[in-house]
Amino acid sequence: MSFSLTGVHEECGVFGIYDPEGRSVASDIYYGLSALQHRGQESCGIAVTDTSGPAGNVCYDRGLGLVNEVFHETNLNALKGNLGIGHVRYSTTGSSVLANTQPLVMKYLKGTLCLAHNGNLINAAELRHELELGGTLFRTTIDSEVIACLVAKNRVTSSSAEEAVKKTCASIRGAYALTVTSSRKLIGVRDPYGLKPLCLGKKGSGWILASESCAITSVGGEFIRDIEPGEIVIISHDGVHSDYLEEKPSQRAHCIFEYIYFARLDSTIDGVSVYDARLRGGRFLAREYPVEADLIAGVPDSGLISAYGYAQESGIPFGFIFHKNSYVGRTFIKPTQKERENAVKIKLSVIPAAVRGKRIVLVDDSIVRGTTIKNLIRDLKKAGALEVHVRISSPPFLHPCFFGTDVPGTSSLIAHEHSVEDIRREIGADSLGYMTVSALSELSGGLPICRACFTGSYPMTVPDHDISMDLEQST
Repeated sequence: MSFSLTGVHEECGVFGIYDPEGRSVASDIYYGLSALQHRGQESCGIAVTDTSGPAGNVCYDRGLGLVNEVFHETNLNALKGNLGIGHVRYSTTGSSVLANTQPLVMKYLKGTLCLAHNGNLINAAELRHELELGGTLFRTTIDSEVIACLVAKNRVTSSSAEEAVKKTCASIRGAYALTVTSSRKLIGVRDPYGLKPLCLGKKGSGWILASESCAITSVGGEFIRDIEPGEIVIISHDGVHSDYLEEKPSQRAHCIFEYIYFARLDSTIDGVSVYDARLRGGRFLAREYPVEADLIAGVPDSGLISAYGYAQESGIPFGFIFHKNSYVGRTFIKPTQKERENAVKIKLSVIPAAVRGKRIVLVDDSIVRGTTIKNLIRDLKKAGALEVHVRISSPPFLHPCFFGTDVPGTSSLIAHEHSVEDIRREIGADSLGYMTVSALSELSGGLPICRACFTGSYPMTVPDHDISMDLEQST
C-alpha cells in the first residue's frame, strides 16, 4: 500500500468482470481491488449479480477501510454471481462516510443499476439541482450518484442500458472512467479526453474492465488493450462490442500523474509503462540538475524509481535511507495537517547509518504545501547528512485540479506565491530542482497529457472557483 507524503493523494479504482459460463466472480473482484488498493484506501465495495437468475437481483457489500478489512471469507461467499463490479475510493468530492462508498446500487423502473466511478465531474452540482427539481432524491454527496441517477432516468426512454449511458455522457462534463452493470451486461466508458484510465482484459471465458492493467494480471487474466477515450464497451453473452460517444474533442489529455504518482509500477497505461516513465523522469532530473553527491535516494514509494533513474544517469550510487513501517494504518485520512505529519513520522523514519556524513540527493514526486518534505530534510540532517539536494519529478503546482486529482486550492500551494529559491529556503534544501513542463512529454513517452495543474491551461472550460464543496453545499 502506498501513501502520500507530499499531499497529492490517490484517486479511485474500478474493476468489473463478466463470466458467461456462470463462474462466481466475487473473489476475482476482491483480488482485483486489492491490486488497485494504492488508488484509494478510504472505502471499498463489491456488487454482483447472477445473470441466470431473476433480473435485478444484486448482492452487494461495502465498508470503510481497506479491501482486506472490509471483506473476509464469510461475506465474500455470500456474494454469488457471475457479473460484478468493485470500487476502491479516495474521496475528491463527498465526505468519507459509509453512504458515499461505491459501487452505487439503485433499484428503478427498469431493474437494478450498479455503478462505480473514477474521476470528477465539473458540472455535478448543476445537474444535481436539475434532477432535484424533477423530484430525484439523493442519498449521498458524491458526483457519482448524479451519474447513476441520470443513467436510470435516461434508461426509461432508451432501448438499452448502453444507450442510456451514452445519453448520460452527453450531459456530464469532466473526467470519468465508469463500470456499470445492468441485469445482464457489463458496460465500461471512458471520458472523451482520456483523463482517467480504463482497460480491457480476459480471463478464461470471462472479460474484465479495470483502472489499471496490474489488476487484470493480478487475478490471472490477460491484458488485451486500453479502452479508447470516448469509447463505450458493452460485455454480454454475445461477447464484447464497442460504441463511441458523440463528443469528439480536438485533443486528448491523459492525466500525467498516473505516470508520476498514481499508477502501480507494473501497470501499462495507454501503451506507456509506468516504470519506464518514472525512470525517464529521474534521468531527466539528473541531466537538468546535476550535483556532486554521494548517494541518490527516493521518498517511498513513488519517488524510488525516479531516484533510481537519477542514479543511472548520474553514476552516483542509489540507496535506501528510510525505513517504512508497513504495519501502521492509513495516514492521509487524518483530519488535520499536524496529525498527518505525526502519522508520517511513525510510518517513515531515517536510517542514520545510511546518511551519516553523506551528501544526499532526495527525489520525490511533488511538493504541495512543503511541510512534510521540510520535516524529512530536517530529520536527514539531524541524522548526520551533510547536504540534502531535492529533485522533484513534477513541475511546481500552480493551479487546482478539477478532474479528480486531490490538488488543493491555490492558497494551499506553496509554489503559487513563492519562487523556487523561496521554496528551497523554506524547506531547508541545499538545492532544489523541479521537472520542467516541457519535459513531461518525454516522461510520458509522447502521450498527449493534461498539464493544467502546472500551467492553468485546462483541456475544457472549468469553473472559476474551487468546486470541492459544491455538492456538499447543494444538499
